[in-house]
Amino acid sequence: MRFLGNIEAKTDAKGRVFLPAVFRKVLQASGEESLVLRKDVFQQCLTLYPESVWNEQMDLLRQRLNRWNKQHQELYRQFVSDVEVVVLDGSGRFLIPKRYLAMAGIDREVRFIGMGDTMEVWSAETARKPFVEPEEFGRQLEEIMSADE
Repeated sequence: MRFLGNIEAKTDAKGRVFLPAVFRKVLQASGEESLVLRKDVFQQCLTLYPESVWNEQMDLLRQRLNRWNKQHQELYRQFVSDVEVVVLDGSGRFLIPKRYLAMAGIDREVRFIGMGDTMEVWSAETARKPFVEPEEFGRQLEEIMSADE
């Protein structure tokens, strides 16, 4: 499953937005019916996980955390406590709850970014700026990709 693209959309007055058709096709081809929405761990955006990808991430996280370690339990609880299961309606729309819109600084215009096995939902204004300056992007990519040579 690969989500690729950078697509603008708008929320309606209730906070509903159409999942881009190209992303819906990927979901349908994979047999996915629901998504899990959560605030991104590092950025001011939302992450949409297909349910199977979310389950894989939860299994991986649970394997690495000891449920008898207080700090691990708190970390796990924080990660899973503020998620929303999302199901697309017949038109391909889903509701972004108001608290999530606020967390991501989203007003009306959003930008969906395909991130491989997940999708991000950004405020369109925030996503217009480069995430990494072009020169720095090239330098970092060169460093990472040539590290094993």
